[in-house]
Amino acid sequence: MPARSQPAPDVDLTSPHGLPGHLVGFVEALRERGIPVGPSETVDAGRVVTVLDLLDREVLREGLACSLLRRTTHRATFDRLFDLWFPIAIGERSGARDEVEIPRTPTGEVDFAALRELLAELLTQESAEAQLEALAAQLVEQLGQYTSASGASFSAYQALKDVQPQTLLAKILAGLAVGPDTSAFDTEIARRAARGRIDAFRASVEAETRRRVAERIGRERVASYGVPRQSEDVDFLRASESELIEMRRSTQRLARILASRLAVRRRHSRRGEIDMRKTLRKSMSTGGVPIDLVNRKPRPGRPELVLLCDVSGSVAGFSNFTLLLVSALREQFSRVRIFAFVDQTDEVTRFFDPRTQLDKAMNRIFTEAKVVGMDGHSDYGNALAGFARDFPDAVTARSSLLILGDARTNYRDPELETLRGLVRTAKHAHWLNPEMRTNWGSGDSAADKYQQVIEMHECRSASQLTAVVSMLLPV
Repeated sequence: MPARSQPAPDVDLTSPHGLPGHLVGFVEALRERGIPVGPSETVDAGRVVTVLDLLDREVLREGLACSLLRRTTHRATFDRLFDLWFPIAIGERSGARDEVEIPRTPTGEVDFAALRELLAELLTQESAEAQLEALAAQLVEQLGQYTSASGASFSAYQALKDVQPQTLLAKILAGLAVGPDTSAFDTEIARRAARGRIDAFRASVEAETRRRVAERIGRERVASYGVPRQSEDVDFLRASESELIEMRRSTQRLARILASRLAVRRRHSRRGEIDMRKTLRKSMSTGGVPIDLVNRKPRPGRPELVLLCDVSGSVAGFSNFTLLLVSALREQFSRVRIFAFVDQTDEVTRFFDPRTQLDKAMNRIFTEAKVVGMDGHSDYGNALAGFARDFPDAVTARSSLLILGDARTNYRDPELETLRGLVRTAKHAHWLNPEMRTNWGSGDSAADKYQQVIEMHECRSASQLTAVVSMLLPV
């Protein structure tokens, strides 16, 4: 159980229903952050808790992780929430001063030069985890406090501002015996190890800060902003660079999920629809009672996919991820043609193949393809008109047309008639919009007009996009 060495925190951290209620609150927090935890997993976690030593926090962590998590990608979010719901202490960690103490000058001020030397020395040691944890706790307690409008609080930035552990790389490498005679390979290995230790220490300070702030404003509020959502639930238009990178890493996993869903759909549709004419004819031998149903022979076919994609900066994350996903699903279509536009359209299919990295393909689009015209602002009307004029054979009766973009036309002509002609020609036509549905038609958005012509789907996150694409895949 967490140690208490300070007066009670500003919020009540106890559960009115004891340990079972606390565990249920933890499960609800996992669900809030996008981790699927069902009733059976919750019951399993309750059984696990009854047989574990609750005084061993790490054993409890691993036991709950084994019973509640289905994917390894959920572990980072689980650990952050576990640290909030099962904190290592309540209030200041009194034992931290026994492990290591922040050096001070004779006048009582923090000696930052000596502190940096101490941190660099600890980061070079293999078994200094306890001392580094204690030092992180002291930094937050002694250097990370500040007074806000709502009272005292803690800041990881404030705690690390004068310490700057990221600048200690050279000292750590020297402590790891990396010199001019060390091989380039060994030097790079040591450099990565040193950076990993620095990042781990920063993470310890941030975790301690979240714990102390949770005592002031509540663990639920800290979890709402301090614990990231799963990559598949991150909003495309608000994702950070690191979140976009994580989403790209998950593309192959999402493609496998879509392929498995498609296999199930094809298995269910293998028998084909009921042939009423042949069924009634066969029922003549049973007095008109259709006992034996006759099914039409299914005629599966893989349609052509035509992708018309806005690659302007406002929707770049959404477009990039969708292009990766479609590229991973190429084998589900007989032919894939990709067209990109900002204010004019050009075919970019040649830039994409299974071996091409997305960054290189996007660079070639902007350097070799003609997707930017006069001012470089999105012009859906001009892009649609140019697409219909310059590539009249792109959309046929066998084509599935997929348009990607937020439909913000910068108050220009949306060319609804051109889109209507493309929709009439295509076998299927869908528009994937990364904006919230309530924003369609606001400002310069022509989404409200376009959705009267073409079926438009809200695709703000990877999970929404996966659901829509799985529905649109050919059977």
